Amino acid sequence: MDYKYITVSKAEHVTRITLNRPEVLNAINQEMHDELQHAFDDFAADDEQYLGVVAGAGESAFSAGSDLKSMARRGRPHDYPASGYAGLIERYDLDKPLIAAVDGVAAGGGFEIALACDIIVATRRSRFGLPEPLVGVIALGGGMHRLARQIGTKQAMGLILTGDLVSAEEGYRLGFVTDLVDDSALDAAIDAWCARILRCAPLAIRASKQSVMRGLDEPDLASAMRNQAAYPAFKACYESADRQEGALAFAEKRSPRWQGR
Repeated sequence: MDYKYITVSKAEHVTRITLNRPEVLNAINQEMHDELQHAFDDFAADDEQYLGVVAGAGESAFSAGSDLKSMARRGRPHDYPASGYAGLIERYDLDKPLIAAVDGVAAGGGFEIALACDIIVATRRSRFGLPEPLVGVIALGGGMHRLARQIGTKQAMGLILTGDLVSAEEGYRLGFVTDLVDDSALDAAIDAWCARILRCAPLAIRASKQSVMRGLDEPDLASAMRNQAAYPAFKACYESADRQEGALAFAEKRSPRWQGR
């Protein structure tokens, strides 16, 4: 697929997907929705890609969310693709980790994309929020539900019921920002996070993510502990050649050579 509104690159087992409409703060139109669905489908299916990074072009915004002017021209809302908003927010079976590299505004659907990632690395000039109620609608892309689960109901309600945008520092204090960096240090920070994750066996990382996410859906800790061995990624990890390689590398005092199988 030839992309017009996003860019995609692959290198050293990392897929980088960049929202590429900086002239409109990387607002998402129908075509970008469809392109993102395709890009995330490709990332999920490619066994050589272990980790994904989602970013926004330019220095002003990660994404300002939905392109309201585009919807006005269409005369109706955008049609969300099969995996929901931006081809991501209902992709519940994606066990590969995603890092959101946020520089600038992440508002509305842009914030929802970031919340759907596993790690958010943000510059100090970044801002976050769900301002949909200010224009008479609500955040339908999972933002309300993810935010309440990730930082707690009372703090989430403070953002949701006001439509306020908060600073990256406040996001870090609240707990939805993983790492806070200077504006010029974002690329280096993302590279460092990728390198640290890629030290680990890719199937172990996938099993870890799946175990956390599925475990949170269990009724209690005991159920999560009891059922984790039946999770598909957990079983794949413990039956993998990489598990044997990890033990052998430790015994031989060398770095492991992961194969992702």
